[in-house]
Amino acid sequence: QEYLDFRKERSRMLLSRRNQLLLEFSFWNEPLPRQGPNIYELRTYKLKASGHGAGGPARASGRPARAIKYRQENQEAVGGFFSQIGELYVVHHLWAYRDLQSREETRNAAWRKRGWDENVYYTVPLIRTMESRIMIPLKISPLQ
Repeated sequence: QEYLDFRKERSRMLLSRRNQLLLEFSFWNEPLPRQGPNIYELRTYKLKASGHGAGGPARASGRPARAIKYRQENQEAVGGFFSQIGELYVVHHLWAYRDLQSREETRNAAWRKRGWDENVYYTVPLIRTMESRIMIPLKISPLQ
């Protein structure tokens, strides 16, 4: 009964809920436990729909696989996922950084690499919207 009462009370506080079933891109590293402290950035891209199947035009073009190679030097790439159930044509990238300063330095360094600007040039037109969230792991998280 206590649990049922809790669920009833919780439902009064819940404004909305959204679920997705995600699959991992094969070209990303397997998300592994990390030493911390780190902050994490979850970048969400809603892509323009096309006839290219799951993952949309960005997956079909092969550009994301090439782009991730530019961002592997500091092992900040944690995982890449695309929606399979729920809102489709949604891609999530999870990145690890020591802090916001190292995030800025890493992102700026990507622009100095030959070919990064070309990847951005061809990828950005495929995107409808982008969102970035900074997350701090709980002490119990294997991703520190």
